Amino acid sequence: MDLSIIIVNYKSKAKLINCLESIFQAEMAGLAYEIIVVDNASGDDLAGIQTRWPDIKIISSPKNLGMGGGNNLGIDAAGAPFVLVLNPDTVIQGQALPILLNYLKNNPEVGMVGPKLLYPDGSLQYSCARFPRFFMPFLRRTFLGQYFKAARDSFTMNDFDHNSIIAVDWLMGSCIMFRQEIRLTGSRIFRPRFDERYFMYFEDIDLARQFRSKGLKVIYNPEAVVIHDHQRQSAKHPWYLALFLDRLAWRHTSSWLKYFIKWGIKIN
Repeated sequence: MDLSIIIVNYKSKAKLINCLESIFQAEMAGLAYEIIVVDNASGDDLAGIQTRWPDIKIISSPKNLGMGGGNNLGIDAAGAPFVLVLNPDTVIQGQALPILLNYLKNNPEVGMVGPKLLYPDGSLQYSCARFPRFFMPFLRRTFLGQYFKAARDSFTMNDFDHNSIIAVDWLMGSCIMFRQEIRLTGSRIFRPRFDERYFMYFEDIDLARQFRSKGLKVIYNPEAVVIHDHQRQSAKHPWYLALFLDRLAWRHTSSWLKYFIKWGIKIN
C-alpha cells in the first residue's frame, strides 16, 4: 500500500460523499491506497457510506477532538508510509494524488507537499502563505487590512503567480501529503503529528513549522489540482461582533495566541 487518505468528518456528510466519489473517480495511475474516515462525534449517520464502500475504514470518535486531534486519530490508524490529510469539502481532480506522491518520493528533502486549490467556480484559492506576523489576524479580519494591504497580500503570497512549484512557509491543511515517518540525521526519527492544543485553526501552520524546524521543505505543487469549497466560518460576522457572537472566532483567537506563545512573536 502506498498511501493512507485521512478525512475528518464533522456534520459534512453530503460533502464527504462527493469527496469520496471524486477519489474513486480520480486517475490513480496504479497507486494503492486506503481511505480512513474519522467521524468527530458529528452525529452523522455514515452507515450508508460503509455499505456503499465497505473497504473504507470508519473510526468513530466518542468526542470532537478538533481538526488536529481527529487527523491524528486517523494517522495513528494508517497503514501506508505516506499520508494524505484531506478535508471532506474537497474534490480530487485528475492525477492530483499520484503527482503529489511521486514528488514526495523523488525529493527526500521535502517533508510536505500540497496542490493548487481552486474554488468550485474555478478561481484560484490562496492556499500557500508566509508565516504570519503577530498582527496579521487583525489585518485580515478588520478594516485595518485596507491600510496595510501590502503586508496582508504578502502574507497570502498574492505576489506569486501560483503556477510554479515553489518552497513555501506553510500550506492550507485542506489537502497536504507527507511521510508517516522521516529519518533525520543520525538515528533521529520524526513522526509528523498535529499539535492538539489547537482545536481548530493554526494547526496546519504549526505542522509546517515542525517540518521546517527539522530542515525539511514545504512545497506547493500546482501540477496537482484539487477543488476546495472553502467557507471562512470564523469570519461570518463583522469583526466587531465576532468575538461576542461566534464560537469559531473565539477558537481562531485562542489558536492564534497559542501559536505565538509556542513559536514566538514575529512583528516585522
